[in-house]
Amino acid sequence: MASMRDIKRRKQSIQSTGQITKAMKLVSTVKLQKSKTKAEVTKPYFTHMYEAMCEILSKSGNIDHPYLKGDPSKKKGLIVISSNRGLAGGYNSNIVKLVMGSGIAKDDCVIYAVGRKGKDSLARKGYEIAEDYSEVMGGPVFDDAIAIGRRVVQDFNDGKIGEIYLAYTDFKNTVSHIPTFSQVLPVQRPEDKGKEDSDADRLLFMNYEPEAEEAFSMIIPLYVNSMIYGGLMQAFASENGARMQAMDSATNNATEMISDLTLKYNRARQSAITQEITEIVGGANAIN
Repeated sequence: MASMRDIKRRKQSIQSTGQITKAMKLVSTVKLQKSKTKAEVTKPYFTHMYEAMCEILSKSGNIDHPYLKGDPSKKKGLIVISSNRGLAGGYNSNIVKLVMGSGIAKDDCVIYAVGRKGKDSLARKGYEIAEDYSEVMGGPVFDDAIAIGRRVVQDFNDGKIGEIYLAYTDFKNTVSHIPTFSQVLPVQRPEDKGKEDSDADRLLFMNYEPEAEEAFSMIIPLYVNSMIYGGLMQAFASENGARMQAMDSATNNATEMISDLTLKYNRARQSAITQEITEIVGGANAIN
């Protein structure tokens, strides 16, 4: 059985840790409220941007454009969004597992890392890191998405990569964060919407001025930027939500451990007192 001194020392250590985790929880809660608001405001924009692109493609006929074809024989570019700091439960490890379980071979991947934790983990596992945008996760803005989008689209145009994917964590609510893997380029054509669409709607094609190919060359990079920005905002809110939950669990665990150690300390103290009384009584009897 541990001595009272050992129990007291461990209790003080856990109390200090509990104070730290409680403070981190409060900080994460404040950050979560701000990032949650931004994510909720941003989500309709990039959701409607995606729907608008699908609508455009469904009514554009057979357009021959590199952004719609890609090249599956070339490497795949993966924009992987994680965090710069740990203490967020399984947030970062879930993204790494998502990338490794995507079905894309390691040798076929080029990683554009947003967040040091994901970058370091994938680099240790042998993935090629093409660019590191970790500073973005200090507080992502739309200009960051533009910079990332410009690089990946340029690599796509230069033939360095044939496809672009986005790996991020989708923010559903404070306690639900879903790792998500989606294709950005080539833009996938939507399937038939179903019988509810009228024949007139399906036969109505869009006219472009200038030509359709030139219009897509301008529209799709903007679409890519909006998808990246949406992923950044969702991931930033998810990170703060995951860290808040992790620090809350750590604080609760510290409280439980302190209660258990307090009980053990009291028992050890009572045992020591009983032993002292027994020794005093035994000594007195021996004298008599």
